[in-house]
Amino acid sequence: MPFAPVNGIDLYYESHGSGPAVVFAHGAGGNHLSWWQQIPVFSKRFRCITFDHRAFGRTIDGDGEAQKGRRGFHDDLRALLDMLEMEDVRIVAQSMGGRTAVGFSLLNPGRCKALVLAGTTGGAIDDEVREMQDAYRETDLGQLPLGKRSVSPALVERAAALEFLYRSIGRMNPPRAKDFLAPIPGYRGSSADRLAQADFPILFLVGDHDAVTPPEIIAGCHRATPTSQLVVIPNSGHSTYFEQPDAFNAAVTSFLEATL
Repeated sequence: MPFAPVNGIDLYYESHGSGPAVVFAHGAGGNHLSWWQQIPVFSKRFRCITFDHRAFGRTIDGDGEAQKGRRGFHDDLRALLDMLEMEDVRIVAQSMGGRTAVGFSLLNPGRCKALVLAGTTGGAIDDEVREMQDAYRETDLGQLPLGKRSVSPALVERAAALEFLYRSIGRMNPPRAKDFLAPIPGYRGSSADRLAQADFPILFLVGDHDAVTPPEIIAGCHRATPTSQLVVIPNSGHSTYFEQPDAFNAAVTSFLEATL
């Protein structure tokens, strides 16, 4: 099995296909297996890299000083790409993976050639978005556990086997502390200005029934990052790559092809 010895851990990764490199960064409910509906498509045109973030899938977080948790995400990706001798990549990030993608792209100038932020704000928030987030957290839907909002009820009705597979992939992840992904108390920063000034194209992508990052919030992030593009996937919840793979793949392919 391919493990990369980086930053005091053994990071699990896979490489499929050949061509310009595309990295797929999974969300908190998944791991490298989450992209099973993307890799057969994109590997025909690109070299696709999937990996397990530390504390997900087959990658165990480190001990002592090597136990960085989410703080190590973006640097783990840099170290993996250094080991693979990949100077530049395109990144497709789902939800939690947006932290990895934005951190890597902003801290390593010139290495990110295109960025897809699916179901994630990417930290590109302003006061308008914060107000929408605060209001949404007070709604009945916004107060449900994330696990109950990760796929839409419609998926269960039309494809119960897919929903079962989604949950099964998530259950392969090792236990983590409950506050593993908790926001930094009082943090008011934003990546919007830096992303707007970045030298790579950015696509925000969201499902029209996303109950984790609702489309109106992602639209606010798009407005805060005026250089970005926005695509809303119909009939999908938070996990567009899983629920509507054909529409997701088509939108991302069109975006990436324009960057070549």
